[in-house]
Amino acid sequence: MNTLLQQLEAYRNREESLRWEGTFADYLEIVARNPRVAQHAHARIYNMIVSRGVEEVNGVRRYRFFEQELFGLDRALERLVEEYLHPAARRLDVRKRILLLMGPVSGGKSTLVALLKRGLEEYSRTPEGAVYAIRGCPMHEEPLHLVPRELRPMLEKELGVVIEGDLCPRCRLMVREEYGGRIEEVPVVRVFLSEADRVGIGTFSPSDPKSQDIADLTGSIDFSTIGEYGSESDPRAYRFDGELNKANRGIMEFQEMLKLDEKFLWHLLSLSQEGNFKAGRFALISADELVVAHTNETEYRAFIANKKNEALQSRIIVIPIPYNLRVSDEVRIYEKLIRQADTGHVHIAPHALYTAAVFSVLSRLKESQRAGMDLMKKLKLYDGAHVEGYTPEDVAELQREFEGVEGMSGVDPRYVINRISSAIIRKGENSDKACINALDILRSLKDGLDQHPSITPEERERLLSLIALARQEYDDIARREVQKAFIHAYEDSARTLLANYLDNVEAFCGGRKIRDPLTDELREPDERLMRSIEEQIGVSENAKKAFREEIMIRLSTYARRGMTFDYTSHERLREAIEKKLFADLKDVVKITTSLHAPDAEQQRRMDEVAERLVQEHGYCPSCAHELLRYVGSLLSR
Repeated sequence: MNTLLQQLEAYRNREESLRWEGTFADYLEIVARNPRVAQHAHARIYNMIVSRGVEEVNGVRRYRFFEQELFGLDRALERLVEEYLHPAARRLDVRKRILLLMGPVSGGKSTLVALLKRGLEEYSRTPEGAVYAIRGCPMHEEPLHLVPRELRPMLEKELGVVIEGDLCPRCRLMVREEYGGRIEEVPVVRVFLSEADRVGIGTFSPSDPKSQDIADLTGSIDFSTIGEYGSESDPRAYRFDGELNKANRGIMEFQEMLKLDEKFLWHLLSLSQEGNFKAGRFALISADELVVAHTNETEYRAFIANKKNEALQSRIIVIPIPYNLRVSDEVRIYEKLIRQADTGHVHIAPHALYTAAVFSVLSRLKESQRAGMDLMKKLKLYDGAHVEGYTPEDVAELQREFEGVEGMSGVDPRYVINRISSAIIRKGENSDKACINALDILRSLKDGLDQHPSITPEERERLLSLIALARQEYDDIARREVQKAFIHAYEDSARTLLANYLDNVEAFCGGRKIRDPLTDELREPDERLMRSIEEQIGVSENAKKAFREEIMIRLSTYARRGMTFDYTSHERLREAIEKKLFADLKDVVKITTSLHAPDAEQQRRMDEVAERLVQEHGYCPSCAHELLRYVGSLLSR
């Protein structure tokens, strides 16, 4: 408790240290020292993003600002920053466009905008993102608007800034009535952008067009003050509290913009192109804000098909936000959503979320026309895995094949996490410590399709076939997991097999015979043994000589450096040894996992394998034994 109270006190002290108040003359000194404080909204948002760091991965710029919340959208985010925000920050004409995020449901559009909002709130509390405004201005106005237009060129040259926009009606009246035009005495304060406090961040959602008022956007007359001020055109008789007013200096979000009534969209014509909007009986009001909207593809197609929308359409830049197409990133999405829930009593077995992600991503991929390319190969290539016979250039070509289309349809993460949640509740409701595995999740996904009224019979069949594909992928993973665990239990056998293989390879490459350890007779290298190992990893008859020579080069390198060469020293050879040994042990695996009452030695082996799965592979005792039984059943088929 004392620690919390101390932190609260420290927090209040930090908040107090951030506050600043002075006159416009004081503010000019701040601008002279740091012209960046007068940056416009688009530049502020761009600088906020790049301040967190940028790295290039596989030819795509990745912005760390997004990395904890958005996964698998690197290309879309690169396009957003480089094609819209960066040129807009440089005052190019794209900043006069509305940013429209268009994509399928649950694709991350709202999360992206929420990130920008939260980021702005935090950034405005840093020295680099500090925002100053005229005190008492309902629109948190840039103080440089106080400078008369005739004096701006001189001041811009002196300070190295650009001054755009004019005073709002309230501030214009205040400067004239209270300060007699002495702008240097007008008070200026530091403000902190906040959606909750309606400072620099606005949000507008569509509702019933019959009851939704345009005042929600542009403010309204304060009828309680009409008698006092005598006119509706007196700024003191008007509430400048619409979302467009309050979003000034920051970001204005239009949720499902294309569902809005036309009368609301008309205000965006002037706001986007000229940086102002009309409110009440006043001249055009300046507003410096990034207008960002989001919608789905169906709404957007209907919008552009309507000729009445051509004017607004020309003022929009569309950034497609597709579904993620990388399995590893899809897993991160599920992990993030599960972390937010109270599921500590449920253990999720390794590869369970991966299997769900395989199903999701498969549903979003398009069948390639390239010979030999199936959906599973494509999925693995997109995820950065090595697939024999394909290069990074092939991946780029695959991505171009359905550019702008792939990822715009398929199973959404919301459906999958709903079904995972259902599996968690079903398995964990009567247990203090339950465990769900890949099969539980696949079963839940299938049950969900049966309960989904909007899925056509054809689409249901397609998705069922993809669940079967995901199941096959999990079966392969399960075999490999148990294979690794069993190999450890039989490590001596793996070393013996390696030694025999190396003896024969050395004789083959040296063109000599090998001495039989039993009969002491010289014989030809055991071709059958060598091929039985090499075939496990697809080494062809024509490629065997090159593979064996490669092994000998690696062996001699280790010897020269005084290092010990074992079966893990060469990745492909390790895989071949493990597969060969596991193939030889299949009967043992089947017996030890299928017997109801195995003998003591079999039980010891089984417990040792299960323990390794728990200690090194993330299984709990329950799902480790389930995995062993499942793989045993696979091997018995």
